[in-house]
Amino acid sequence: MMGTPVIYDHGNMVAKASAAIEAVLRQALKTRGHASLMVSGGSSPKPLYENLSKTDLEWSKITIGLVDERWVDPGQNGSNEDFIRAALFQNNAASAKFFGLKTPHASVQKGLKSAEARFKGVDSPFDVCVMGMGSDAHTASWFPNSDGLAHALALDNQDFLCAVDATGAPVAGDYPHRITLTLRAVIDSHFVALFIPGAEKRRVFDAAPSKPLSDAPVQALLRAGQNLHVFASPAS
Repeated sequence: MMGTPVIYDHGNMVAKASAAIEAVLRQALKTRGHASLMVSGGSSPKPLYENLSKTDLEWSKITIGLVDERWVDPGQNGSNEDFIRAALFQNNAASAKFFGLKTPHASVQKGLKSAEARFKGVDSPFDVCVMGMGSDAHTASWFPNSDGLAHALALDNQDFLCAVDATGAPVAGDYPHRITLTLRAVIDSHFVALFIPGAEKRRVFDAAPSKPLSDAPVQALLRAGQNLHVFASPAS
């Protein structure tokens, strides 16, 4: 059942999102002594990660993982792992723990089992999951009408990860083969932060619920209800 997200559409998005995420992580550290943070790649959340890296948290007790990844090795073009290491693992956050999703296997399908095993020992449901959105209304690697999308968004899919083949999706570019968190893994998180900068993307997000889910997968995040916090540019 769809819920009502919390939308922040005024003021400094980066500062507000950073403060909200910091508060959730701080509470988890206080309560359990450790925390989990799943993060997305892309240019939109980069300022958020840079700001988060300066927060005064016990980063050595925080485990960071990826929401999704292109099936490329670290060091190659398009690697989300490389992006996150550069954007977030600096300043105070340099001591955080990290695990990637890319395995040595030749395909996502062959590497899924090994990648899934990396979540053993990671706090779940996750404390925080940071999501972005493309101009085509995709989030994570849930690309519109892609092969594997239905499995990724199935609420009865209890796996952390699945494979998506986004061949033909313009935004996927030269990297159609993806490994991604499932909808279930994302919306079960205690705090889902969706970062949508710019008026154009805000219009895409606002229009998503009026479209079929397969055409605008970002609307699936609404199933997180009040656990979804949208940090967006004003609608006008």
